Amino acid sequence: MFRGMDEVDWASLRHAYGSARDVPALLRGLTSADPAERQTALDGMYGAVHHQDDDVHDSTLACVPFLLALADREEVRDRAGVVELLVMIGDIAGARDDRAAEVRDTLRACADVFVRLAGDPDAAVRRVVPGALVRYVDQPAKVLALLRERIVVERDDRVLLALAESLGLFAQRHRPAEQAHAAEQAHTAEQAHAAEEAHAAEAVRLLTELSGPPYGPGLRLAALGQLAGCAPDLLPADLVPTVVGLLRDRSGRRARAGRPDDCPGPDTLAARLRRLRPSDEEGSRLLRTLHSALGSRVADRVALLCGQLTSPDPLDRCNGVWMSAGLFRERRTGHAEPVALIGNQLGAEEGRLHDAAVTVLLELSELAAPAADHLHALVTYRPELRIRHGERGAPTLGGPLKALAGTGDARATPVLAEVLAGPVVPHDLGLAVPHLGRAALPLAPALRRRLARVPLDAPDICERAVPLLSALAALGDDASIPAVLRLLRGMPDGLRRRDAVTEAAVRALGAFGGASREAVPDLRGLLEGDCAIPAADALWSITGDAHAVLPVLLRALTDTWRDADSGRRRRAAAVLGRLGPAARPALPGLRELADRGDAPARATAACAVWRATGEPERFLPVLRSGWRDHPRTRATIAACVSALGPSGAPLHDLLRAELASPLRHRTGAGGNGIREDLTLLRVCGQALAGAGRR
Repeated sequence: MFRGMDEVDWASLRHAYGSARDVPALLRGLTSADPAERQTALDGMYGAVHHQDDDVHDSTLACVPFLLALADREEVRDRAGVVELLVMIGDIAGARDDRAAEVRDTLRACADVFVRLAGDPDAAVRRVVPGALVRYVDQPAKVLALLRERIVVERDDRVLLALAESLGLFAQRHRPAEQAHAAEQAHTAEQAHAAEEAHAAEAVRLLTELSGPPYGPGLRLAALGQLAGCAPDLLPADLVPTVVGLLRDRSGRRARAGRPDDCPGPDTLAARLRRLRPSDEEGSRLLRTLHSALGSRVADRVALLCGQLTSPDPLDRCNGVWMSAGLFRERRTGHAEPVALIGNQLGAEEGRLHDAAVTVLLELSELAAPAADHLHALVTYRPELRIRHGERGAPTLGGPLKALAGTGDARATPVLAEVLAGPVVPHDLGLAVPHLGRAALPLAPALRRRLARVPLDAPDICERAVPLLSALAALGDDASIPAVLRLLRGMPDGLRRRDAVTEAAVRALGAFGGASREAVPDLRGLLEGDCAIPAADALWSITGDAHAVLPVLLRALTDTWRDADSGRRRRAAAVLGRLGPAARPALPGLRELADRGDAPARATAACAVWRATGEPERFLPVLRSGWRDHPRTRATIAACVSALGPSGAPLHDLLRAELASPLRHRTGAGGNGIREDLTLLRVCGQALAGAGRR
C-alpha cells in the first residue's frame, strides 16, 4: 500500500498548515486497528491535505496514489472515508492552479478502483462509490450500466439513495453542451450532442422509473429531488401532495422501526448543539435537495414547507423548520404561513424541535411576527425560559423573549420589565430593547438606574455597560446623560475593553444630540485618542461645529494611507458625509479614497463627495458598480440617497429595482442577513417616499 512513500520528500511539500512531513503518519494512521486513531488520521487528512481553502496543495497530489491503494485493499477498515476523501479532493472547484486537473487526471487513470468497489461487501463503501464513478470513469455508457445494475441488485436503502443522487449528477454532467458553430466542427459536435443527449436521457428515464411505485418512499423522494434538478418538466403535476405523502409514509416506517423522535436532555451547551443538528439527516438531505432544485418556485416551496411543518412526525417538522430558514434567507416573500407554523412548534417540550423553532425565529427579527402570540404565551406561562443559565458564563436573555422583542411586539416590554426587576438580570437584555422602538420607553428608568450602578472597575464592564448604552441611545433617553458621563469620566486606565465602553458612551451622547452639551469638554478631550472619529461624530451631532471636528477627520482620512487602515478612513469618510457642504475642505482626500480604497471605502467616500458638493460628479459609476458588485455597500449608498432627498434621483432606479427584487441582497450572509436586508428595504422605501414628499 505504501510502496515508494518513504522516497517522497514530504518535508519539502506543503499542506494547509505548512510542511507536509506529518502526512506519512496520517496515511499510516488510516490503516490502524484502533477506530479512534483511524478517525484522528482521517480528520487530519481533511484538515491539512484537503482543506476548506478550496486549494490543491502539492502534498494533496502526492497523497492520491496512496489513498487509492488504501481504498482498494479490503483489509483496510473505514475505506468509505478514504473513498469519500478522494471524491472531495477531486471535486474541488476553486483550485487556483493546475494541480486540481492533475488530481482529476490521476483519479480518471485509476478509475478501475472505483469500478471494483461498486459491488464491495461493505455497504458504507458502496454508498460513496457511485459519486466517484460518475466523476472519474470516462465511459458514460459503462457508468450507466454499472448504476443500472447496482439499482437492480442493491438491498441497502442508503446505497439506493446514493445511486439515485449519482444518476442526477450524471444527467447534469452529460447535458448536451452548445454545439460548435464552425463548419469543420459541425459534424463532430452534432455527434457528440446526440451521444450526450442519449446518455442524459437514459439517466432521466431511470430516475423517472425510481420516482414511482413499487420503490420505497425514501428512494422515490430522492429520485424526485434529482428530477427537479435535471428534468423539471417531468415532475408530476401534483408534486407537493406527492412529496408530502411520501414523506409521511417514510416517517411512518421509521416510527414503526422504533427510531427516536427527539433529543431531550439536559440544558447544556453540548446538548443544545446536538439538538440544533437534524436528527434525521437523511430526510433532511432528501428534502433539501428538492427545495434547492425548486429554486424560484416559491409557491411550491412554501406549500412543501407547510406540509413538512404539519407532519405528525416531529423530526419532519424539525427538518421543515430548518428548511424554512433556508427559504427566508434567500427569498423576500412566502414567509407568513411557514412562520406561523413554526410558532406552533413552540408548544413542544424543550428539545430538538423547540430549539430549532426558537433559533429560526430569533434570526427572523420582525418577520417572526406571525409567531408572536406563541412566543408571548411561552414567556408568560413558562417564566423559566426568560433567562438562560448556561453551564459557564453569565446568564443570557432567553431565546423566546429575545425573539418576541425582535418582532417589535410591545408585549415584550412588561416581560422585560419583570426581568429587570428580578434578582438576576442578563447583561445582554439591553440588546433586545432597540427592536421595540418607542414601545420600550417604560424600560428607560430601570435601564438608566442599572447603568448608574455598574462598577467602574468591573472586569466585565464592557459586557455589562455596552448593551445598556445601546438601549438608552436607541430610546433617546437624555435623562441618562449623567450615568453615561460617570462611565466616561470614571473608568480607570488599563481596564479590559475600556475603549469599547468609551466608544459606546460617546455614541450614546451623540444620539442625545444637543441635550449632551455638558459632555462637549469630555468629547474634545477624546479627539486625539483611539476614539477620535466617534468623538468627532458626537461633537458634530451636539454642536454642529465643523471647525472643531474637521482637523481630526482630515487627519484620519489622509494620514493612514501607509498603514493600509481602510476601515479608519472609511469611518472618517462616513462622518464627513454627515457634515454635508461643511466637509468641502476634505474633498481632495475623499476623492482619493473613492479612487483608491476598497469597495466599502470607495462607496462611503463617493457618497460623502456627493453630499458635500450636491453633485454626483464622476463617482456615480463608482456607486453603481459598488451596488452591483459589492452588495455590502448597498446600505451605505441607500442611506446617502435617502439623505439627499430629491437630489438622490440619479440612483432611484437602483432603489426601485431593489424593492422589486424577490431575492435578498446577500443570500449567503448567514444569521444577520435577514436583518441587514430588512434594514436595506426600509431605507430604500424611506428614500423613495421622502423624495416624493419634498
